[in-house]
Amino acid sequence: MEEPVVPRPSPFRRLTAYLPKSPWQLAIVAVFGVFAAGVVALALVAAILTPTLPAVDQVSDRQLKVPMRVYTAEGDLIAEFGEEKRIPLRIDEVPDTLIKAILAAEDHSFFYHHGVDYLGILRAAIANLRAKSASQGASTITMQVARNYFLSPEKTYTRKLKEILLAYKLERELSKKEILELYINKIFLGHRAYGFAAAAQIYYGKPLAELELPAMAMLAGLPKAPSRTNPISNPPGAMERRNYVLRHMHNLGYIDEPTLLAAVAAPETASKHNLRFAADAPHVAEMVRQYMIERYDEKTYADGFHVHTTLHTANQRAANRALRRRLLEYERRHGYRGAAGHMTIRTEPDRDRLDDALKDYRIVGDLVPSVVLKVETKSATVYTQDGDTVSLGWTGLMWARHYVDENTLGPVPKTAADILQRGDIVYLEHVDDPDIADEVEKDQEFVPYWRLAQVPQVSGALISLRPSDGAIVALSGGFDFYHSSFNRAVQAERQPGSGLKPFVYTAALAKGYTAASTVSGAPIVIEDATLEDEWRPEDYSHKFFGPTRLRKALTLSLNLVSVRLLRAIGATYTAEYLTRFGFDSDKLPRNLSLALGTASATPLQMARAYSVFANGGHLIEPYFIQRIEDANHQVLEQAEPLVACGDCSTKPVAAEIAVEAGAGPQPAPVAIPQDLAFIMTSIMRDVVREGTGRGAMVLGRKDLAGKTGTTNDYRDAWFSGFNSSLVTTAWVGFDQPASLGRGETGGRAALPMWIDYMHVALDGVAEQPLTAPEDVVTARVNRETGLPSDENDIDSMEEYFVKGTEAQTQGPLAEVAETPTGPGASSTKDKANEESPDATPPPQPPPDNVRKQLF
Repeated sequence: MEEPVVPRPSPFRRLTAYLPKSPWQLAIVAVFGVFAAGVVALALVAAILTPTLPAVDQVSDRQLKVPMRVYTAEGDLIAEFGEEKRIPLRIDEVPDTLIKAILAAEDHSFFYHHGVDYLGILRAAIANLRAKSASQGASTITMQVARNYFLSPEKTYTRKLKEILLAYKLERELSKKEILELYINKIFLGHRAYGFAAAAQIYYGKPLAELELPAMAMLAGLPKAPSRTNPISNPPGAMERRNYVLRHMHNLGYIDEPTLLAAVAAPETASKHNLRFAADAPHVAEMVRQYMIERYDEKTYADGFHVHTTLHTANQRAANRALRRRLLEYERRHGYRGAAGHMTIRTEPDRDRLDDALKDYRIVGDLVPSVVLKVETKSATVYTQDGDTVSLGWTGLMWARHYVDENTLGPVPKTAADILQRGDIVYLEHVDDPDIADEVEKDQEFVPYWRLAQVPQVSGALISLRPSDGAIVALSGGFDFYHSSFNRAVQAERQPGSGLKPFVYTAALAKGYTAASTVSGAPIVIEDATLEDEWRPEDYSHKFFGPTRLRKALTLSLNLVSVRLLRAIGATYTAEYLTRFGFDSDKLPRNLSLALGTASATPLQMARAYSVFANGGHLIEPYFIQRIEDANHQVLEQAEPLVACGDCSTKPVAAEIAVEAGAGPQPAPVAIPQDLAFIMTSIMRDVVREGTGRGAMVLGRKDLAGKTGTTNDYRDAWFSGFNSSLVTTAWVGFDQPASLGRGETGGRAALPMWIDYMHVALDGVAEQPLTAPEDVVTARVNRETGLPSDENDIDSMEEYFVKGTEAQTQGPLAEVAETPTGPGASSTKDKANEESPDATPPPQPPPDNVRKQLF
């Protein structure tokens, strides 16, 4: 008899036979599944976020800056990189007691975990869920380093996850001592102190090694709440925090009972100590540091060098103040972009939360991070990073119309609530000088007040030279070096716009034109193979002029005259001629757009070029180091600047130049004849008296000359101005070129900065008359035609001429262009191959014994 056939179970039924059936088994499987899903989800999030993390080697200043001091020309300290200051410090220079105090206060298991304290994170997560906000953290020292160096200060769960991932990355790539060294050198500790060495100087006026245990415990307790628990703003809270740290040190076995009792009983001796730097010049200090590293390598940080720069203390202070004031003014003209951040405030906030929200925001150019606590009709109550609660009145708020774009503002605010809301993190500017108060406030008796501000997105630079030898007396390369270390004064290559016109006009004078030559200002259409399309240049005023004298054309910065003038003398010839002023030949276009300044130049190059006019025709070499001394003040290097003088063996020079030069001045090469420098200076004095630079007349001087510059779509605003003792260039623009907005010309955006600076820089400096060289004569010409005239002509005026050209008769433009006369005139049929006139040979290279590395 056959056996019955038993059907085989399906694979699915065989699988279900092994599945758990009891409730406890199902619960275990569910928990395991949720855990596995969570792990997979976290792995996916980590895989997405990890590539966005910054590289560890981006940590700035990991190389220690040790003994080097940098001074102004007067001997005032402007930067210090050395063991005496101990900012920053190597980890083996940090007192062991301070390290133990930091561990007790912040992370006692630092040397045992791998960068993350999971129990702390869990506690913080529970607290945040209860508070329905992301206000509380659980950061280890490693996580704080990650946050302070790499991440934004926002308190979000995404940022916390990035912080955790970056902490793991730091732990893998750096040793514990390296991480602790970064923390000790950079953590914010209140009252504008970053790093424990700086805090020791600010609170106690001593290096860390000289502090006693109570002071070290006080500093170690600051990171948690640097404003609330610092001994200046809140002594009782600071003492409570200090004693907590001391007791925790005792619990961890770091100190014994008698030491604890003595430290707790010790009085607090902290007080505010002023910073020792006489002038803020970090861009120049960095230039010095780079030069010293290139020149002396590792000795830079070990041999106690003393570097004396050419900066003048008062000039440098004035440059910083002028740049910051005018960039903030530009920001107010274009509206308020909104709060820098926000924290949720549902109940009366304690100082711990406020300090925690603010501690990751840096003070930028004297703008103080603050939290809005209360908003009323026309005012707000604000808590600052320094631990003060201040009132922000309507005077400091009413400017803040909403920013729409560079040409558009929102409606005028009527109440403070139109601008701010509770919990906003904003920046405040303390207005303590009536000169920087808004116009509407100046009719009233001035009282210092706080004003709402914002970190400028717009950038700027100001550089000031001594034209006789090229010494840089002031340099400000941006609003705040620590916010952006890019040195715009020497690194930003921008289009000069109309600021290049004086050099084009000089090339025309060398070609035979005179200041009285007339060129048409009528509309013109340019078809040039080197330009992409048909070009229709126009003037800023959108008006058209007939034949116009060159003096008047430059005074009014007429574009159409300049384009026709360049077409007449040749773009190739002009570009080559401009190299006499130090411009880079590769950055000068060989087409008619050169007339409107489409070259590329830095503010330093512009100041150097204008120095040629100021010193009578010499091309000087800018420099910023006077001398370098060793630790014993023995001179190692001495500047030997080239001096603008016709015969340096017989002509006297300024005493300070002779001292700096040591063996005596050497002549700078001649770039253009003295007569052309004189005539161009006289024209640019008209620019200041009655042209686009007339705002400078507020200084009340008659010896000022200069030229504004504005590029297409208002992307760059310039003013370069000078007298015989000082040349200064101011520039305003965005780092990534974009429109500054309609009407933001050189005369509006850059000239006020120049005026603010020169008001200080020229204080007490006697006016220098403009003396004509022997080969320059005056003759009367008609104001309209430029033709020779006499005193009987009511429309006549006196004009300067190079001797022999005063009787020159002008014909049509084509004739003038083809048959120039005067000094350096040339006649050639091939405009593309024109050579510079023989009368003004190109500058010769400086002698071999002049150290060019100084700039």
